[in-house]
Amino acid sequence: MIFQRAIRRELLNTVGAVFTTLFTIVITVMLIRILGDAAAGRIASGDVAALLGFSSLVYMPVIISLTAFISVLLVVARSYQDSEMVVWFASGLSLMRWIRPVMSVGVPLVLLTAALSLWLTPWASRLSYEYKERFRNREDISRISPGKFQESASGDRIFFVEGLSSDTRRVENVFVSQSRNDSSSVVVARVGSIILDERGAKLLELRNGRRYDGKPGTPEFQTMDFARYVIVVANSNREIADNKASRVLPTAALVREPTESNLAELLWRVSVPLMCLLQMLIAIPLAFVNPRRGRTLNLMIALVLAISYSNAVGILQASVGQGRLSFGMGWWPLHLAALMIIGMLFFWRNNTNSAWHPMVLLIALRRLLANRKSVN
Repeated sequence: MIFQRAIRRELLNTVGAVFTTLFTIVITVMLIRILGDAAAGRIASGDVAALLGFSSLVYMPVIISLTAFISVLLVVARSYQDSEMVVWFASGLSLMRWIRPVMSVGVPLVLLTAALSLWLTPWASRLSYEYKERFRNREDISRISPGKFQESASGDRIFFVEGLSSDTRRVENVFVSQSRNDSSSVVVARVGSIILDERGAKLLELRNGRRYDGKPGTPEFQTMDFARYVIVVANSNREIADNKASRVLPTAALVREPTESNLAELLWRVSVPLMCLLQMLIAIPLAFVNPRRGRTLNLMIALVLAISYSNAVGILQASVGQGRLSFGMGWWPLHLAALMIIGMLFFWRNNTNSAWHPMVLLIALRRLLANRKSVN
């Protein structure tokens, strides 16, 4: 009982340290990417904090899974490194006795990973998409930063304004370039304003400007001065598009609509908590360290196996998404194989004094061959 309390306490401390490290790395990378999108005008600057929170929820299941695996690996490896496991085995205790204290900390992490993977992650992905789509569907002028060229949402206009009022309704020194079929037009004006017509459409009203029309590469060219010029910025019926991507659909929707892409996404969501559980179990025998040789090599091998496990799930997900493998044959064989490998590793590390241990059998075979040679 004292041992189990000590192991749980050490595991909790290690989980906190490892999670803080991994979360800080991931959130820093996400922050840099989101700030880059905001600077490029792809998202609203006011949505940075919300999108950062949604991104952290999306990556949280993988972070927790890696945290659980690395924490168990470090704690058990430290016990080997400090020769505590020698005393443990000399006392007649089994390596299997580590499973209970590890699972007392690991099961809540597995349940949290399942809740994130099955419910919260799709919800966060959906809201993140809606935030970005809402910004794309805003009127083009309100998306513009003064002193910067900005492409319209439709992709056929380029805007530039030198000054923009605080309410984004008045602009100064406006440049608008528009392409239609094989012709193009350029409109410049000193001032402009956003107005709303009786049908609810957003209009850009320019005053005291000039328009240039022509076909690139031809001598056809026209110039027109105007006192008032109106450009339709956004129609009243523009709404946020409904995203049918599998990653933003709720888990219940994936089950109701079992398309290939939906089943592939469902396979990943189901596999994440299973990977979290099995990686913690496999970390116990994989953490074996010879105190005289150090633990770097063993930890590297364990991390490579964990990454290979995750990549194998990704390959199965791609196979299901492409229709080359059914969902029923894709989600369980890999995890069953991992469970069998865990059993073999526990047998390898837990029964070193057993007459049926592979190393004991190998030594006995060598002795038998040596005796036969000496007789001959």
